[in-house]
Amino acid sequence: MNQTFTRLTGVALLIAAIASCNAVAQTADKGPSEALHQGQSHVGLSETAGPHGGSVRQANGVQIETVVNQGGIQLFLYDRADKPMAVNQGRGVASLRVTGNAKRYRYDLLPDGKGALTAPVNLAKIAGRQIELEIQLIGISAANGRIALQEVASVPLSEMQLAEVAIARQKICPVSGKPLGSMGQPVVVDVDGGQVYVCCAGCADAVKADPAKYAGGRAKITVTPLTEADTALIKKQAKCPVMDESLGSMGQPIKVMVGDKPIFLCCKGCIKKIKAEPAKYLAMVSDKTPPGQASAKSAAFVPAGSEKVRDGVFKVSTADAPFIAAQKRCPVMDEPLDAMGGPYKVNASGKAIYICCPGCAKKIAADPKKYLDILTKQGVTAPLLR
Repeated sequence: MNQTFTRLTGVALLIAAIASCNAVAQTADKGPSEALHQGQSHVGLSETAGPHGGSVRQANGVQIETVVNQGGIQLFLYDRADKPMAVNQGRGVASLRVTGNAKRYRYDLLPDGKGALTAPVNLAKIAGRQIELEIQLIGISAANGRIALQEVASVPLSEMQLAEVAIARQKICPVSGKPLGSMGQPVVVDVDGGQVYVCCAGCADAVKADPAKYAGGRAKITVTPLTEADTALIKKQAKCPVMDESLGSMGQPIKVMVGDKPIFLCCKGCIKKIKAEPAKYLAMVSDKTPPGQASAKSAAFVPAGSEKVRDGVFKVSTADAPFIAAQKRCPVMDEPLDAMGGPYKVNASGKAIYICCPGCAKKIAADPKKYLDILTKQGVTAPLLR
């Protein structure tokens, strides 16, 4: 199974996966028949939840609650009066297929001693993916013969995967305007029943001091008037990060504040680009230095990677999320980074380049400057490895 299932590694894939998952309300105080959608005979994601949070269906006079998680498949059986049924003499088979994958996997369902028929199997590699189940049960005393049912479910994401999705969606710290992950592991702050990620502990204190200001989890983006103090900053930035035009070539530059960080643009038409991808353009202007001068700022860093896929190719981590979001495409294949099971990370002369598949690593190793130059032309600054 481990060799066949597609590995859910890319942050972009995680975002797509969570969008496909249906949240199920907790109904532990309800019996399965109370939760069961009346007249439900179709095969699909259940609209209701049973006492254990699974979907409930009727088959051969028995109410069956199917619970799918990263640890496997569980079936809880109830009679028409919502009373749990004994399953110690029951047996079954679950045939599992990942939606979009032709191959099926067969797992035995056996009593777990806790009132359920269980198939303990590691489904973590397909977290967020939709699966189709065909279930056959025998030995259930209250049922008249064999029980058969079909179910469609999604394997839920882990807390770590949910955090990666949230970080990738938010992208930047709402306090500093810096990419999340650029100062180490993002810090989460609880705000009004939700969560906001910030780049460092100092920004966490700012959110706690004024939670209403940062409740949205996004850096405030505003257009503000130029001041005399901006003259030196405009000279330093020199070019508009959107159009690559010299600032001032299309009239007075436009000043946009992303959090407390300014970005200067050549015209008003570029503002919408900043609002759509603030992290990308902040990264482009964050280390602009006048020609001939050394940078006074430290470049962004990401961990080199400790989990190796093959020689020179590493799995990505949460710290890579903002840079993956900024790069978007593999410089070798010009494909989206999640198109072939990626993204993965490689070392290109001490900088991180993200690729769509391990096979692209050889070309980058042979000519790292070529691919770093490709990213530079696209306005992408590769982070340093540490």
